[in-house]
Amino acid sequence: MSNFVLIWLFSLSVSFIITIFGTFCYRSFANRKEILANPNFRTLHEQPVPRGGGVVFSLVFVFAIFFLQLLNDTDTDLILSLCLGGGIATLSGFIDDVMEIDAILKLIIQIFLAGWIVFCFDGGPLTCIGWIPDWFAWMLTCFLLIWLINLYNFMDGIDGMAASGAVFIAGVISVLLFIKGDADMAFMLLLLSVICIGFLVFNWPPASLFMGDSGSVFLGYCFGVFIMKTVMEDNVSFWTWLVVFGYFVGDTTTTTLMRIVFVKKWYGAHRSHAYQNCARIFGSHKKVTKMVVAYQLVWLFPLAIWSICQPDLAPVAVVLALTPTVLWTLRNGPALSSS
Repeated sequence: MSNFVLIWLFSLSVSFIITIFGTFCYRSFANRKEILANPNFRTLHEQPVPRGGGVVFSLVFVFAIFFLQLLNDTDTDLILSLCLGGGIATLSGFIDDVMEIDAILKLIIQIFLAGWIVFCFDGGPLTCIGWIPDWFAWMLTCFLLIWLINLYNFMDGIDGMAASGAVFIAGVISVLLFIKGDADMAFMLLLLSVICIGFLVFNWPPASLFMGDSGSVFLGYCFGVFIMKTVMEDNVSFWTWLVVFGYFVGDTTTTTLMRIVFVKKWYGAHRSHAYQNCARIFGSHKKVTKMVVAYQLVWLFPLAIWSICQPDLAPVAVVLALTPTVLWTLRNGPALSSS
């Protein structure tokens, strides 16, 4: 077994253990300092629950990537975006978890984070399309990255949803990258998946700890980095990323569009996503989270493999991935909510 594989196996094991131990310690700390998510009109829990636990797995990932860079030469753009940008995403999210940042300031931070990714990757893949002006490619890419960050934040609405989604998305892309022969990037995504499993020990319903913005903003940001890198290197297409994000993209985008049409203050806080309504109706977070995990494994995973094996048909795979979720959200999303 090569030293490279041994280093990564050691890194996976140590990072997993540190995540579990660190999350356990943080949960006690959050309870003592009353860093709690208290029940309100948009939440689906009845008792105060410690929040901000995402700061642990986020920092574990950032430091693991940094130290692995010291042992193995990795692209500077990737390290700068993951470590510096990831650290800022984590810390700004944690500050919001503790003291709640103003919405305008949060948007400014998200614009900076998106701009930092675009800067690190010199504009991103859209600049390679000849008929799109560079300035428009930069703006459109920033908009999509900001939406991705918010998309992930929107999906952190019931126990285990955002964390299990990260395990699935990072794990599947890791498998696809191994198939394509990009071992370095595959191991990074595998590391993220393993670390999120460590956090999921505490976040699986009934959750004893919430990840908060320190975790959801970080995950949305990191996936933005990985999407940019893999698409630019032609290892994983944008279509395939849309497939693995099928449930998250379908739910959040459909919900947002429906609220724009039917709700006057559509931008306000709410709990009208289909998965939130179903959790409320079923009286169970676990049942809904399991349903989404099953959908991802049984439907989206095979479609992702198909999109890699048949790249010409990848857009068809996207349609197949999104359609059930869109229909599900049209039926069980804002239309069922009184928010």
